[in-house]
Amino acid sequence: MSPTLVAGAIALVVVAWLAACAEAGLARVSSFRAEEAVKSGRRGSAKLAQVAADPTRYLNVALLVRVACEMAAAAMVTYASLQEFDGTTEALLVAIGVMVLVSYVAVGVSPRTIGRQHPLNTATAAAYVLLPLARIMGPIPPLLILIGNALTPGKGFRRGPFASEAELRALVDLAEKESLIEDEERRMVHSVFELGDTLVREVMVPRTDLIVIERYKTIRQALTLALRSGFSRIPVTGESEDDIVGIVYLKDLVRKTHISRDAETELVSTAMRPAAFVPDTKNAGDLLREMQQERNHVAVVIDEYGGTAGIVTIEDILEEIVGEITDEYDRELPPVENLGDDRYRVTARLDITDLGELYGLEEYDDEDVETVGGLLAKALGRVPIAGASSVVELPDSRELRLTAEAAAGRRNKIVTVLVEPVDLVDPPEREEAKPE
Repeated sequence: MSPTLVAGAIALVVVAWLAACAEAGLARVSSFRAEEAVKSGRRGSAKLAQVAADPTRYLNVALLVRVACEMAAAAMVTYASLQEFDGTTEALLVAIGVMVLVSYVAVGVSPRTIGRQHPLNTATAAAYVLLPLARIMGPIPPLLILIGNALTPGKGFRRGPFASEAELRALVDLAEKESLIEDEERRMVHSVFELGDTLVREVMVPRTDLIVIERYKTIRQALTLALRSGFSRIPVTGESEDDIVGIVYLKDLVRKTHISRDAETELVSTAMRPAAFVPDTKNAGDLLREMQQERNHVAVVIDEYGGTAGIVTIEDILEEIVGEITDEYDRELPPVENLGDDRYRVTARLDITDLGELYGLEEYDDEDVETVGGLLAKALGRVPIAGASSVVELPDSRELRLTAEAAAGRRNKIVTVLVEPVDLVDPPEREEAKPE
């Protein structure tokens, strides 16, 4: 076996090892880390920042060097094997075995481990070589990538070997395991990816939960509704709830009544703003960008039949990324609180079967609703707000008065409902009804 060929193959493997180190190091160094290195006065940080500013170009150069050196080394080992062994099959098997072992250990595992463990040092050293090498190669690496992408099924051309979404997710999980980022940050990054697959209908406030006001109501009535419900933006309806004609803002109502007290008697339609309409199949991420560009915080969601499906706010979309927004007043409440005299304070989500058990009913069911909050909404014929009250009848003809208490949370949902029995006939009336 020719010593020259062996030495040449070893030299090429060493170069491929260095190129693999550069790939792994550059993949771990962001432009932010490079800028921090420049600020700290680290040696070679200026060259590193130049490479980090265009990572795709220099990663492609390193990739091309590694592949070229591996292929050349394989060819030289094959040629040397053919000279050493009489049989072609034996020579090829030896060459394949040697190069698989060398490529896996010397080019695959070892350099990538070093590059990932010491990314800043590796990337800085690689910058000294890659900068002049990229100038020498010129357009060759991008041209080879274009040719490769032209032969690859898919739309358009890619600039380089970008990682897939699954690989990026795995990289974020790895960063969290290595304590580079917090668990909450990892969840947030995953939520950003999931937002791209989320439809508006999944984050909107459904029509059944909307607080609306009719266009023929006065500004004073709208102001009272806004203060009682806790909402600063209320949809204005025309002929029906499917006919949303605009959005009225609390600040507009206050500004108008502050300028003139006589404005309280004007119709709410004089103070409303035009509503933005979006289909319920729209991508939530796209809608977020549009809302940012148009400086719009609320949009009306339309279903496939043209009816109102609900409304969506910019906060609803942001909650998909950062999680539910709560405040210091939100707290966990017991499902049932006994107030005495058959009076109870229950959560709005309490099942109506449990409500019936409080009053000695083995079975209490309703075809339309399942919770106490839903029962109150059905009795009122609208979404309950704080202070709203109505009477419901139990199967044994007894009546209960349900009263919505203070709302909580960003959506101002009713959290608790006060339940108390109601006498069907007052005692004085019962005495007057007795025959003489």
